[in-house]
Amino acid sequence: MSDKPTQGKPPVSGRFKPGQSGNLKGRPKSKAAPRTSSAIDVIMDKPLTVMRKGTPREITVEEALQQQTLQQALDGNRSAQREVLKWIIKRDKYLAAENRRKSPKGATRLLSDDPGNADEALLLLEITALDPTHEDYNEPRPQMLLEPWAVQMALSRRRGGQKLDKDVSEIRRCTRDPDSLRWPKGAIE
Repeated sequence: MSDKPTQGKPPVSGRFKPGQSGNLKGRPKSKAAPRTSSAIDVIMDKPLTVMRKGTPREITVEEALQQQTLQQALDGNRSAQREVLKWIIKRDKYLAAENRRKSPKGATRLLSDDPGNADEALLLLEITALDPTHEDYNEPRPQMLLEPWAVQMALSRRRGGQKLDKDVSEIRRCTRDPDSLRWPKGAIE
């Protein structure tokens, strides 16, 4: 072989054998450029002392600019209003993503074992009234009677079916003014 350089290639004697590198230290590692902060980043993180209602408070320049933009938006500046709307949209997107991340997998159902809650609701809606004949008893739950209008509504919704012969006495016993009830045709004999 000749030791003459061929066109565009080093001479044969200077060439590396296949699988052998000429750089024993390997490829030099690129040095990461030192991180340089922009002037605006440095300024934004600086603390400012502002007076709010006579009390000094430290905030960042970024917070101060946001407060100033908000005040300009409230004063009617259209570009400031657009900027505040962008903040709101950004915040809503973040909260929506956060809620999806934190939302429970299944639904949780809370049940109350306190029947007094239902009793209070029935009294509040005037579907029932306290039974005056049982006020003296020391019972954990008050004795109540159904209001005639509620019983009348239930009777008017009844369509056909069996006669109420056996239930009439129970309905009368549980109604505050049973004599005011109008019984549907065919309900009793």
